[in-house]
Amino acid sequence: MKKNIALVAHDNRKNDLVEWVRHNREKLSGNHFFATGTTGSLLADVLDDVHRLKSGPLGGDQQLGALIAEEKIDFMIFFWDPMASQPHDVDVKALLRMTVLYNIPTACNRSSADFLITSPLFTDEDYQPAKKDYSTYLNRLTKNTTT
Repeated sequence: MKKNIALVAHDNRKNDLVEWVRHNREKLSGNHFFATGTTGSLLADVLDDVHRLKSGPLGGDQQLGALIAEEKIDFMIFFWDPMASQPHDVDVKALLRMTVLYNIPTACNRSSADFLITSPLFTDEDYQPAKKDYSTYLNRLTKNTTT
Protein backbone atom coordinates (compact mmCIF):
# COMPACT_ATOMS: atom_id res chain seq x y z
CA MET A 1 0.00 0.00 0.00
CA LYS A 2 1.35 3.40 -0.94
CA LYS A 3 1.97 5.84 1.90
CA ASN A 4 1.32 9.56 1.80
CA ILE A 5 4.49 11.31 2.90
CA ALA A 6 4.83 15.03 3.63
CA LEU A 7 8.25 16.49 2.76
CA VAL A 8 9.06 19.97 4.07
CA ALA A 9 12.28 21.94 4.50
CA HIS A 10 13.21 25.44 5.54
CA ASP A 11 15.36 27.40 3.09
CA ASN A 12 18.70 26.53 4.71
CA ARG A 13 17.77 22.83 4.80
CA LYS A 14 16.27 22.33 1.31
CA ASN A 15 19.52 21.01 -0.18
CA ASP A 16 19.89 18.61 2.77
CA LEU A 17 16.40 17.24 2.16
CA VAL A 18 16.95 16.88 -1.59
CA GLU A 19 20.24 15.08 -0.93
CA TRP A 20 18.55 12.79 1.62
CA VAL A 21 15.70 12.01 -0.79
CA ARG A 22 18.15 11.33 -3.62
CA HIS A 23 20.13 8.98 -1.35
CA ASN A 24 16.92 7.16 -0.30
CA ARG A 25 15.05 7.32 -3.60
CA GLU A 26 14.75 3.53 -3.86
CA LYS A 27 13.20 3.18 -0.37
CA LEU A 28 10.86 6.09 -1.00
CA SER A 29 9.75 5.14 -4.51
CA GLY A 30 6.20 4.01 -5.00
CA ASN A 31 4.73 6.38 -2.43
CA HIS A 32 2.76 9.62 -2.77
CA PHE A 33 4.49 12.82 -1.70
CA PHE A 34 3.17 16.19 -0.58
CA ALA A 35 5.61 19.08 -0.41
CA THR A 36 5.37 22.79 0.14
CA GLY A 37 6.38 25.39 -2.44
CA THR A 38 9.98 25.47 -3.56
CA THR A 39 10.73 22.20 -1.77
CA GLY A 40 8.15 20.51 -3.98
CA SER A 41 9.74 21.98 -7.11
CA LEU A 42 13.16 20.70 -6.11
CA LEU A 43 11.87 17.24 -5.18
CA ALA A 44 9.89 16.84 -8.40
CA ASP A 45 13.24 16.44 -10.17
CA VAL A 46 14.11 13.50 -7.90
CA LEU A 47 10.78 11.79 -7.10
CA ASP A 48 7.66 10.82 -8.97
CA ASP A 49 4.20 11.72 -7.70
CA VAL A 50 5.01 14.94 -5.81
CA HIS A 51 1.92 17.01 -5.07
CA ARG A 52 3.02 20.61 -4.67
CA LEU A 53 1.25 22.78 -2.14
CA LYS A 54 1.68 26.50 -1.56
CA SER A 55 4.87 27.87 -0.06
CA GLY A 56 4.94 27.49 3.73
CA PRO A 57 4.57 31.22 4.50
CA LEU A 58 1.74 31.47 1.94
CA GLY A 59 -0.34 28.73 3.53
CA GLY A 60 1.43 25.50 2.58
CA ASP A 61 2.04 24.56 6.23
CA GLN A 62 -1.66 25.05 6.89
CA GLN A 63 -2.56 22.95 3.83
CA LEU A 64 -0.41 20.14 5.21
CA GLY A 65 -2.04 20.56 8.62
CA ALA A 66 -5.45 20.19 6.99
CA LEU A 67 -4.32 17.02 5.20
CA ILE A 68 -3.14 15.64 8.55
CA ALA A 69 -6.48 16.50 10.17
CA GLU A 70 -8.24 14.70 7.30
CA GLU A 71 -5.98 11.68 7.99
CA LYS A 72 -4.43 11.88 4.52
CA ILE A 73 -0.78 11.99 5.64
CA ASP A 74 1.00 8.90 6.99
CA PHE A 75 4.49 10.31 7.67
CA MET A 76 6.18 13.69 7.71
CA ILE A 77 9.82 14.50 7.08
CA PHE A 78 10.44 18.13 8.03
CA PHE A 79 14.02 19.37 7.90
CA TRP A 80 13.63 22.58 9.85
CA ASP A 81 16.34 25.08 10.62
CA PRO A 82 16.73 25.64 14.37
CA MET A 83 19.25 28.45 13.79
CA ALA A 84 17.07 30.77 11.73
CA SER A 85 13.88 32.52 12.77
CA GLN A 86 11.07 32.02 10.31
CA PRO A 87 8.47 34.66 9.44
CA HIS A 88 5.82 31.94 9.75
CA ASP A 89 7.00 30.32 13.01
CA VAL A 90 3.41 30.14 14.29
CA ASP A 91 2.42 28.11 11.22
CA VAL A 92 5.38 25.78 11.70
CA LYS A 93 4.47 25.29 15.35
CA ALA A 94 0.83 24.60 14.38
CA LEU A 95 1.95 22.04 11.79
CA LEU A 96 4.15 20.23 14.29
CA ARG A 97 1.28 20.34 16.80
CA MET A 98 -0.96 18.60 14.26
CA THR A 99 1.57 15.79 13.80
CA VAL A 100 1.61 15.22 17.55
CA LEU A 101 -2.17 15.56 17.89
CA TYR A 102 -2.80 12.97 15.15
CA ASN A 103 0.22 10.82 16.12
CA ILE A 104 1.91 11.13 12.72
CA PRO A 105 5.45 9.72 12.68
CA THR A 106 7.62 12.79 12.12
CA ALA A 107 11.33 13.20 11.48
CA CYS A 108 12.92 16.62 11.93
CA ASN A 109 16.49 15.82 10.93
CA ARG A 110 18.42 13.39 8.78
CA SER A 111 19.10 10.88 11.56
CA SER A 112 15.46 10.61 12.61
CA ALA A 113 14.41 10.42 8.95
CA ASP A 114 16.85 7.53 8.46
CA PHE A 115 15.41 5.73 11.49
CA LEU A 116 11.85 6.32 10.31
CA ILE A 117 12.29 4.90 6.80
CA THR A 118 14.38 1.94 7.93
CA SER A 119 11.86 0.86 10.55
CA PRO A 120 9.94 -2.31 9.60
CA LEU A 121 6.78 -0.31 10.37
CA PHE A 122 7.51 2.03 7.44
CA THR A 123 6.57 -0.68 4.95
CA ASP A 124 4.07 -2.53 7.16
CA GLU A 125 0.78 -2.27 5.27
CA ASP A 126 -1.26 -3.02 8.39
CA TYR A 127 0.41 -0.51 10.71
CA GLN A 128 -1.88 2.25 11.89
CA PRO A 129 -0.65 4.72 14.52
CA ALA A 130 -2.83 4.73 17.62
CA LYS A 131 -5.38 7.53 17.61
CA LYS A 132 -6.09 9.35 20.85
CA ASP A 133 -9.76 9.90 21.65
CA TYR A 134 -10.19 13.59 22.42
CA SER A 135 -13.99 13.39 22.84
CA THR A 136 -13.79 13.74 26.64
CA TYR A 137 -11.67 16.85 26.24
CA LEU A 138 -14.03 18.27 23.60
CA ASN A 139 -17.11 17.52 25.71
CA ARG A 140 -15.53 19.27 28.70
CA LEU A 141 -14.56 22.23 26.52
CA THR A 142 -18.08 22.49 25.07
CA LYS A 143 -19.65 22.20 28.53
CA ASN A 144 -17.45 25.04 29.84
CA THR A 145 -18.37 27.39 26.97
CA THR A 146 -22.14 26.83 27.29
CA THR A 147 -22.39 27.52 31.03
